[in-house]
Amino acid sequence: MLSETVITGLGTIGPCGHGRGPLAAALAAGKPVTSEVARGAGLHREGGSRLAALVRERDVSCFVPAADARRMSFPSKLVMAAARMALAEAGIGATEAGGPRVGVYLSTTFGSGLSTERLLKQIFLEGPEAAQPFYFSECVANAPAAQLAIAVGARGPNVTLTQRESGPLLAVARGAQAVREGRVDRALAGALEEITPLLHALLDRFGALARAEGPRAEMPRPFDRRRDGFLAGEGATVLVLEREDTARARGARVLARVGWSGGAFDATASVSDWGDGHATLAAALRAGLEEVPGGARGVAAVVSGASGARRGDRLEARVLRAAWGEVPLPPVLVPKAVVGEYGGGILAPGLLALEGATFGPTAGFTEPDPETGVTPHGGVAREIPSRVLLTGLASGGAAAWLVLERAS
Repeated sequence: MLSETVITGLGTIGPCGHGRGPLAAALAAGKPVTSEVARGAGLHREGGSRLAALVRERDVSCFVPAADARRMSFPSKLVMAAARMALAEAGIGATEAGGPRVGVYLSTTFGSGLSTERLLKQIFLEGPEAAQPFYFSECVANAPAAQLAIAVGARGPNVTLTQRESGPLLAVARGAQAVREGRVDRALAGALEEITPLLHALLDRFGALARAEGPRAEMPRPFDRRRDGFLAGEGATVLVLEREDTARARGARVLARVGWSGGAFDATASVSDWGDGHATLAAALRAGLEEVPGGARGVAAVVSGASGARRGDRLEARVLRAAWGEVPLPPVLVPKAVVGEYGGGILAPGLLALEGATFGPTAGFTEPDPETGVTPHGGVAREIPSRVLLTGLASGGAAAWLVLERAS
């Protein structure tokens, strides 16, 4: 019989600060945590979006020694700091962190943008012979996962997924499966993202970001009828995954049990947008929920991936409503209204929701959208859930779901 996979450590760094405490406070307040993006390079359009959920506390020297930091990009340093935070919470010391049966499973949408920009600038302005190897090694998407493995001595599988909004859940699901099937003894799984001025300007020019006009300018407004884009966010979250019997044997505190996970693909989606295949996705989710004790009624809260994206939120709502059918939806929590899109913004809030953390009113939601028919959490007190569903529907068609259960 396969042992269950559990989470024993959480490390998170984002716009709210370092660790679960600042994140929990921000989720309770229910307000976006934003900073102004540097615009001195002239990349942004006139009148375009100015705000993003940026990491303000960028000094991670307490987690990443200077000797290591010198050869790391900012995303690599972020994920390294989050991993060391997670390992510490799991009670795993530096000498125990690595080994041939420790795997790394991370997701990223854009990778290290700044390193890529610097490498290309050197090549274009000074010629290919001027390209610095440091920038080249850090501009690939899997650089943070490789740096993490080197730093902790993890010599097992090293996987980087680039599946946009569904990536964080897919990475955790892949790591949990490897642990459950005995292919690794421990997995470090999570997500990371960096938002540079160039990336922010491009997202805005493509119409993805919340508009800067009007009285509620640049408010993401998930599920609201007047939503007009998301808030770009950066950060890193890493979870420590291991078998439950191993964790109990060493006296570790179990934060959550990883229940069902699943994925699907919406073939109606374009390369850069969400599609209309909610029936196909809902059928896959409904079939998965049948494996959960109590079915859809056994899920006490949904931690939604809705972000304020016009078509993305519509698809999310239609999938949820169709999957639950005649069963009333549980509270729908929307953390990306606070921490923004990307940066693993759903993983840590999902775990905090299971622990009973307070979620304030959904930022920006004032008017229900009859096209979606979903009203997100309004900030009222709720019971501590025994089971939560995390959802991630990506532009381009990928979909992922993950159920977390409270360990007894």
